[in-house]
Amino acid sequence: MSSQTTVFVVDDDQAMRNSLKWLIESVAMNVETYESADAFIHSYYPGRSGCLLLDVRMPGMSGLELQEYLTAHQIAIPVIIITGHADVPMAVRAMKSGAVDFIEKPFNDELLLESIRHALMLDERQRDMQSQRAEIATRLARLTPREHEVMVMVTNGRANKEIASSLGVSAKTVEAHRARVMEKMEAGSLAELVRMAIHANLTIDEETLEE
Repeated sequence: MSSQTTVFVVDDDQAMRNSLKWLIESVAMNVETYESADAFIHSYYPGRSGCLLLDVRMPGMSGLELQEYLTAHQIAIPVIIITGHADVPMAVRAMKSGAVDFIEKPFNDELLLESIRHALMLDERQRDMQSQRAEIATRLARLTPREHEVMVMVTNGRANKEIASSLGVSAKTVEAHRARVMEKMEAGSLAELVRMAIHANLTIDEETLEE
């Protein structure tokens, strides 16, 4: 876990903020506390690693509204909802909006810390996947349109002869394109190339292939 990873606590109750800060810092995690959703929005910038511990009922923007704001702005930070006024519709709304957990006050300290650890691990995995996708996108940009077309067909299970027939070229030409695809994508095997295609969400239009 990065030393820059932070647990962001948003709660209008100062005593609760102080209690949560002490608890989280007691296990050597970085903490920042905010008294309102607006204060958090004005201080946070996308890209900071961590998770958000969010109270539901606050003056101004509520915790659920902040969660939905983050989703609408494609800010993918894991959210743990904490509340002393839980009800089923509230929990459903929070989970549908992507909350990692929904915890009622008073809560068990160790269970809360375990939920935070889980959220931070989730954040780390999400960032790793984003990094992988960015690297794959960089490699894909090196391909020519024809090489990209060959890569899509190869990773969708088409044999060289099938690809050659679809493109109206020789099998030898397909082999040459395929070799350049492997080189530019820095793929050590077909399985690795397929994994890259999956990460990049590459799809194939079967009707186009038959034209």
